[in-house]
Amino acid sequence: MNMKHPRRGAAATPSRGQHLRPGKAGSAVFLALLLQACAVTQDPARGPVVDMPAQWDATATTAEAPALTTAWWQGFGSPALVQLLDEAQAGSADLRIAIERMRQADIALQQAGIARLPSVGGSLSTSTGRSDAAGTPSTSRESTSAGLSVSYELDLWGRIAAGVRAGEASFEASQHDWRTARLTLLSGVASNYFLWLNTSERLDIARRNLEIAERVLRIVEARQRNGVATALEVSQQRATVLSARTALIPLELQQRQTASALALLLGRVPQGYAPAGGEFAQLRVPTLAPGLPSTLLTRRPDLASAESQLAAADANVAAARAALLPSVSLSGSVGLGTSALLSLADPTRSVSLGLSLAQSIFDGGRQRLQVRTTESQRVVLIENYGKTIRTALKEVDDGLGNLSRSEQQESLQRELVAQARRSLELAELRYREGSGDLLSVLDAQRTLFSALDALSTQKLSRLTAAVDLYKALGGDWVASPSLS
Repeated sequence: MNMKHPRRGAAATPSRGQHLRPGKAGSAVFLALLLQACAVTQDPARGPVVDMPAQWDATATTAEAPALTTAWWQGFGSPALVQLLDEAQAGSADLRIAIERMRQADIALQQAGIARLPSVGGSLSTSTGRSDAAGTPSTSRESTSAGLSVSYELDLWGRIAAGVRAGEASFEASQHDWRTARLTLLSGVASNYFLWLNTSERLDIARRNLEIAERVLRIVEARQRNGVATALEVSQQRATVLSARTALIPLELQQRQTASALALLLGRVPQGYAPAGGEFAQLRVPTLAPGLPSTLLTRRPDLASAESQLAAADANVAAARAALLPSVSLSGSVGLGTSALLSLADPTRSVSLGLSLAQSIFDGGRQRLQVRTTESQRVVLIENYGKTIRTALKEVDDGLGNLSRSEQQESLQRELVAQARRSLELAELRYREGSGDLLSVLDAQRTLFSALDALSTQKLSRLTAAVDLYKALGGDWVASPSLS
């Protein structure tokens, strides 16, 4: 509250002999308070935080792709994945925690709304007493009283209403936080399940590679017995077999750890859990049209949560500013009293009405510091909102680029696998017929194994990129759970 002293020579107070009429004085005081309220509770205008781009990178989008719909995970063509996601939504502790936070925000909203209601209190008392003094007769006193009081704060400056608006915005933010937790859960389950299937396929590739190495070893040993191959060639192929067996160990460990991580997301005990089997190669990589960048503001739950938190901060600033103004309360009470014990016959009645005006005179600047704190928190949320929008734009752009490039890389990798498999067949044939050497077979064998393993990894990259893109776009928009 900026107070200015009157200029020297100005009429600061009525001169002697001049008096303000009570009606005019009250009107002047009320008008001054009203002007102060307007100055205190006015919210500063908030301009745009981020200039949204008109469209995404045209080279990364697919015009004929379908738009994002609910149950996006069905586009991968895996019934086992659908069952896992249903189980995760039913058993996830993170979702239950998010629901409880929604319930807490709802309770806080109800508490803020109660401040709009009058406060009613009642009392009932009865007492008896006796006094004895030397030289005087004893006396006794009896009384019974009952009373009812009502008080109500007039929200002239909008402090209570601002608190309710803050509670409503905080509750909306908690709903969006639940959607964020759900989207994170679903994408996490999908990514881990794809990784588990990928590890299983890579294990199969490694085992087939081991079978090839053992088959070649038998050929080399047979050629040594016939005096065609040398002991060095046998030793080299045995080393290849041992290397293939060693490659199985980290893959088996990764498969076990991925299954444990998936069990935690499902709300299961990780020991002994293994998801239902499936064919990694049969998974489809869906494509979709991302829509316009501006739709992110309504689709992504984290952006909606940040916007709701900003709305709550606006209301908190208004409430803190309104707290600087006097509080006005109405009160009334009725009472009955008698000089009898446990009886209200022929009572004495009392009625009172009151209007109170309360204003903090000196608090060391505590309330003004609270206003500054809420204003600073609001600035932080504005910056966080803009940062979240820019991060979302980057995530979608990265997701579109990764999905497009991973598809191209997978196509090239498939051609490489076909050539590597043909090279191994020719190398084995030439070596079996005695026209080729073992090194050519070993090189072709290692090339095919690496190509197959890289193809499986590249397929996983495409699936993960699709999941990340769905998550970046906001996934499916569902209603928040009921708190009943």
